[in-house]
Amino acid sequence: MNEETLPPFEQAFGALRQFTRTRSSESRPLEQCELCSAGLAQDHPHLVELISRQILCACDACAMLFDGMEKSKYKRVPRRAQYLTDFEMTDGQWESLLIPINMAFFFRSSIEGRVVALYPSPAGAVESLLPLEAWNEIADGNRALSRLLPDVETLLVNRVGHAHGLTRAEYYIAPIDECYKLVGLIRTNWRGLSGGADVWTEIGRFFSDLRSKADVVSGEANA
Repeated sequence: MNEETLPPFEQAFGALRQFTRTRSSESRPLEQCELCSAGLAQDHPHLVELISRQILCACDACAMLFDGMEKSKYKRVPRRAQYLTDFEMTDGQWESLLIPINMAFFFRSSIEGRVVALYPSPAGAVESLLPLEAWNEIADGNRALSRLLPDVETLLVNRVGHAHGLTRAEYYIAPIDECYKLVGLIRTNWRGLSGGADVWTEIGRFFSDLRSKADVVSGEANA
């Protein structure tokens, strides 16, 4: 059974609101670095506070301080994204992960010493207890997972279209701030019981944008 927990991720929603804020208004207040209060460019770096998992906006100078620093409370989120075209996961393996929807992201928490599984919902990011044996079976067959940077990179899975026989399943190594951006989009645009047309348009746009900027990686399954 899945055990759901919401409160730890409410702390990330300050950043989620920034991801989803309309940026076209000239009256939009200047975003500030959450460490030194310097003004930020629209395309600015992010940091993760490891204990709270909170995403922080940072200026280039503050982000550089934590770039590769060990034993720090913050880690800089990298920009790389990879589209894993031959990632191998059977329907049975996915079901064994006990994720209740067909979309989720997974990262290794250095604080907790385990892989954390989260899925987006209208209420935000929800944690699902991850069966270790099921995850290890998938990791053993996909070398890409051995390269995930703890805390800041995720395996992002989109099997929504695959579940309806419309598209193939998609697998990415993605920066964790991109995953919280997806959560914010869903939380902001979800309407009614099924979500409504707007949220599915936004989800489609998100994955189209991610795919367009990701490096295509193949030939790493069954390493």
